[in-house]
Amino acid sequence: MGAAKRDEPGGTMPDGISISGGGKGNPPPGRPFTPPYPVPRPALIGLLRAMLQGDGDLLGLMPAAAYSSPIGPLGYSRRSIVIVNDPKLVRQVLVDEDQILPKSDLMVNALDPLIGDSIFVSSGATWRRQRSMMDPALSLMRVNRAFASMAAGADAAETLLAERSASGAEFSLDLFMSHMTADIICRSVFSTTLEADAAHRVFDAFTFFERAVAQVEIRRLIMDRAWTRIPQSQAVLDSCATIRDCLGQLLDRHLAAGARFDDIAAGVVAATDGEGRAFTRKELIDQLGVLFLAGHETSASALTWAFLLLAMRPDLVARLRAEVAEVCGDGPITFEHTRRLVFVRNIFQETLRLYPPITFLPRVANEDMRIGSYRVKKGALVMVVPWILHRHRSYWRDPNVFDPDRFTPERKAEMVSGAYIPFGLGPRICAGANFATVEAVLLIARLFRRFDLTLSDPGAIRPAARLTTRPARQVMVRVRAA
Repeated sequence: MGAAKRDEPGGTMPDGISISGGGKGNPPPGRPFTPPYPVPRPALIGLLRAMLQGDGDLLGLMPAAAYSSPIGPLGYSRRSIVIVNDPKLVRQVLVDEDQILPKSDLMVNALDPLIGDSIFVSSGATWRRQRSMMDPALSLMRVNRAFASMAAGADAAETLLAERSASGAEFSLDLFMSHMTADIICRSVFSTTLEADAAHRVFDAFTFFERAVAQVEIRRLIMDRAWTRIPQSQAVLDSCATIRDCLGQLLDRHLAAGARFDDIAAGVVAATDGEGRAFTRKELIDQLGVLFLAGHETSASALTWAFLLLAMRPDLVARLRAEVAEVCGDGPITFEHTRRLVFVRNIFQETLRLYPPITFLPRVANEDMRIGSYRVKKGALVMVVPWILHRHRSYWRDPNVFDPDRFTPERKAEMVSGAYIPFGLGPRICAGANFATVEAVLLIARLFRRFDLTLSDPGAIRPAARLTTRPARQVMVRVRAA
C-alpha cells in the first residue's frame, strides 16, 4: 500500500534522537539528509521514558508499531487511546459525518482559559453558528489582500537581521520567528504592528503559555478516566488573562464610536448570525484569540524548522537563491512571484511533512462506535497524528529524510492520497492554509536571499510536541550577510 520503504542512514544520539547528514556543511555525496527525530521505541519503553522525562513531550510516547500499522491502541492506559493512521480512516474521523467525534476534552480544557468556546474547539450547533459568522471575516485573509501586511512584516524582519548581522550577536531563532509572525498577524488582524505595547504583551504572554500549558500530562493521560479535567497552574491562567486583556485593548479600538477599520478584526466585529445577533465582547476576544493562535504560533513553528533545516543545508540554499534570482531578479518579491517560486514552496511543504505544527488532532468518542472495522469505546481518545502519518512507512519513501523534491510533479505518483494533512482535513480544515503558505514562501525567499544562518549547536536540536511541534530547547543562531 503506497510508496516503497527504504531505510535511511544515520546514527542515534545518546538521548534517542536520530540525525544524519546535517551540521556544518553539505551531507556527503549521495547521502540523504535525515534531520533530528526521536527514535521510536516499543510502547512500554516509550511510556516509561516519557514519564521519567516529565517535560510533557508526547513524541517519545508514540510507539514504533504506530509507524507501520493502519490503526491501533496507544500502549497502556486506563482510558482507551487509539491512533488512526490509514488515510481512509483518518478521513472518517476528521470529516465525522455522524458528528460523534468532537475535539477532545483534553484540548478543549487546556485552551478554554485562553480562547473559551471558540471556533477552534467548539462543536455541533455552536461551531456551525460561529463558522457561518466567521466566514466573511476569514475571507479578508485572502492572500492578495493580506500580502501588503506580509511584505511590511518582512521589511521589519530584514532590518532586524541586518542589525544582528552587523553586531554578530547570537540570538534565539524561535523567538525571532514568533516575533516576526506575530507582527504580521497583528498587522493583518488589527492594522497595527507588534511594536504597540499591547501587542508586545500578547507576544510575551503567549510564549510562556505555549511552553507551560498542561494540554496533556503523561501520568494523567495514562491513569485518568475520560473527561477528567486537568487543572492549569495559576501562572498559565495569569498568562491567559494577560493575552485576553491585551486582545481586548486592541479590540476596543475597533469598538469605539466612529471607529473605521478595514481589517479582519473589523470583519469579526461586524459578523452576525441568522437571527442578526453579533458576537459579545467576550466572544469576540475568544475568536480573535483563535486567529492570533492560528496565524502566529503555527507559522512560527513551521518557519523555525524551515530556517534551521536550511541552515544545515547550504546546497539547498544555493538552489533557493538561484530560483529567486531567476524568478524575481534583484527587485522586490511580489505576490505573483510567490506562485512561481516552486522550489521554495516545496521546501516549506517538506518542512510541514516532517515537522507539522499541529502534531496531534485529538478527538473523543461520544458513544461506542467503529472506525472502519475497529471497535472504539465511548470516552476513548481517538488520535490522528500528522507527525506519524507524515512519516508512516506504508505511505512515504525514505520517510525521515528531508527531500523537498518529493513534491515535484515528476514524483507525484509517489504521493498517497490523504497521507499529507499539515492543515487538517474535512470541515475544520485550516482556513488560513493559503495565507500561511504564501507568508512562508515570501519570508524564506526574502530572508535567505540576503542572509546566511549558522546554528550554534546543531547536534543539540531535538523536536518536542506540546501545543505545537517546536525544538525542545531554543535554537541559537548567528546571521551574516550572504
